[in-house]
Amino acid sequence: VQLQASGGGSVQNGDSLRLSCTASERTFPHWVMGWFRQAPGKAREFVAGIKWRTGGVLYGPSAKGRFAISKDSPKNTVYLQMNDLKPEDTATYLCVAGREIESRISTHPVYDYWGRGTQVTVSS
Repeated sequence: VQLQASGGGSVQNGDSLRLSCTASERTFPHWVMGWFRQAPGKAREFVAGIKWRTGGVLYGPSAKGRFAISKDSPKNTVYLQMNDLKPEDTATYLCVAGREIESRISTHPVYDYWGRGTQVTVSS
């Protein structure tokens, strides 16, 4: 499975961006796609995930209230709408895909497939 992400860029404090990630195929019946991010010198952080089966979503603390994840099932594509971006959102955003873990979206980096990442830079 290949994950192709796009939509990153350099923006100003308070701006918005929308990331997209398309999977070449889905290999598990209980499919999950989502996003992690990693800033230099920091641990990889869960941002958001979505269940293909139900549309259920889960957000990490940094994303709640500002980011929204959605999907286009026929296109095998997940989107991350990021609003009110802040300098601390600067990171490489990594698209992930895999399976539900005990019917849940995992916030740990245990996903089967990882994209190459797209850079988001927010200036103050």
